[in-house]
Amino acid sequence: MLSFLSRNILTGLITILPVVLTLYLLYWLAISAESLLGDAIRLILPEGLYWPGMGVIAALAGAFVVGLLMHAYVVQRLFNLGEQLLYHMPFVNSVYRSIRDFLDYFSPVKKRDFNQVVAVTLGDTGMRAIGFITEANPENLPEGFRREDSVLVYLPLSYMIGGYSVLMPRTAVRPLAMSVEEAMRFTLSAGITGSSAASTQKAPNPPA
Repeated sequence: MLSFLSRNILTGLITILPVVLTLYLLYWLAISAESLLGDAIRLILPEGLYWPGMGVIAALAGAFVVGLLMHAYVVQRLFNLGEQLLYHMPFVNSVYRSIRDFLDYFSPVKKRDFNQVVAVTLGDTGMRAIGFITEANPENLPEGFRREDSVLVYLPLSYMIGGYSVLMPRTAVRPLAMSVEEAMRFTLSAGITGSSAASTQKAPNPPA
């Protein structure tokens, strides 16, 4: 009886916790934006014109404007210079880089860079890893790192603690019938979430 109760309680927690935590995170972000920007808006607007929710709208508008500005070359250069300063600060470097790498994992710009999800054969060990082809044209690679009939593959580590970009022979990679989102979710959770794409495409070589 006790085992039956504990098993069902655990199943219930596993079911509802992701939903509750997701909703709480959204709630926390909204409350934080409202608290930080709401006070600033109250100082600017005449008394009586402020209404709840303006802080959240201001935060979304600010994110939208920053996204637009990041398409400008000058803004990108200034942002990169600021990042380089953070990368040279002890402790701040580790924290910022970890957060940056994790968020980049979900960036739509980064996702577009991944052309194909592949299974990579690691030597003669029989082991295979999931990777993403980031460059299939050797001419776009740095001088001295070009090799005909090879592709550049990114191999992410679980929980996005890092990864490796390796030049692989085309014969060592095999396309997988997985979307980029499925492959990212699969590798991010170390395979715990499983995948709906269990079959492998029969294509002999990845796209050029």
